[in-house]
Amino acid sequence: MQTNSVAAAYDKWAPVYDLVFGGVFKNGRQQAIDAAEKIGGRILEVGVGTGISLPEYANDTRLVGIDISDAMLDKARERVRKLGLSHVEAIEVMDAEHLVFADESFDVVVAQYVVTAVPNPEAALDEFARVVRPGGEIIITTRIGAEGGLRGQIEKTLMPVTSKLGWRTEFPYGRYEAWAAKQPNVTLLEHRSLPPLGHFSLIRYGKRHAA
Repeated sequence: MQTNSVAAAYDKWAPVYDLVFGGVFKNGRQQAIDAAEKIGGRILEVGVGTGISLPEYANDTRLVGIDISDAMLDKARERVRKLGLSHVEAIEVMDAEHLVFADESFDVVVAQYVVTAVPNPEAALDEFARVVRPGGEIIITTRIGAEGGLRGQIEKTLMPVTSKLGWRTEFPYGRYEAWAAKQPNVTLLEHRSLPPLGHFSLIRYGKRHAA
C-alpha cells in the first residue's frame, strides 16, 4: 500500500462512503466518541473522512480532523458549515504517518477505522503517541484480522483486492501488541469487541508521564 494510492481510493469512496459504511460503523463510532469525551478537551480525529462523527461530539470539546483524502474532507467541510459546528477548530489534509502537530498537542487522539488503511500503521501509531499529552488517551476502532484458520486464509487471499480499495483485511491484534510493547509510556487500557460479527475492536491506550 502507498499513501497516494490510499488517497486516490478514498477520493473515489467519498460520494458514497456515508451510505456504504455509515450504518455499519455507527456503533463503533459512538463508543469511540463516548470514550473520548470522558477525557474531553482538545481531540484529534485521524481519518475523519466525511466528518460523519463530528456532530456527535459535545460542543465543549475542541476538534481537529485530518484525512489523506481531500475529496472526503470536502464532505467534512460542508458538514461543518451546514451544521454550524463551532467546536471544530480545523479540517486538514494530512498524512497520519507524518503529523505536523507539536508534541503533546492533544488530550485525545481518535482513529476510527483508519489504522489498517495507512501504509505503515506502526509509524502512524508512533505519531498518535507523540501528539497526545501524558494523561491523555489514544482511542482506536479497528478491524482485527484472524490469527489463522480459514478466516485468516481468506483475509490473506483478499489482501490484493482490499488494498486497492484502501484497507487491509489481514491485520492481527498481535501487531498492536508488538507496537505497544516498544512504547515505554503507553499502556493498554481496554480492548473490547465491536459489531458486526466481532471482527472489529475498540482499543484504548493511555499515555503515562515519562519516568
